[in-house]
Amino acid sequence: MGIEKGKLFRDADVYIDYPFEAVMYRWDHVARDVHVRFYGADELAAPVAHDNHLFNEAIRFGTQVTRERYEQGNPVV
Repeated sequence: MGIEKGKLFRDADVYIDYPFEAVMYRWDHVARDVHVRFYGADELAAPVAHDNHLFNEAIRFGTQVTRERYEQGNPVV
């Protein structure tokens, strides 16, 4: 569990699923922004802060998923 940031976050967009809180995150490596969407909802328009508590929990305890799964907005059941 958990996602190692380092090179991965520098070189690619990263999609994270954190089912404990029914939330997903998207790291945009070009803009260096964090975007969030809750299960079943659209992505919020404004980015969240890098030090957002829930985002950092998702990095520690969530799993990396594909862009397609992120765009679905919910986990595969």
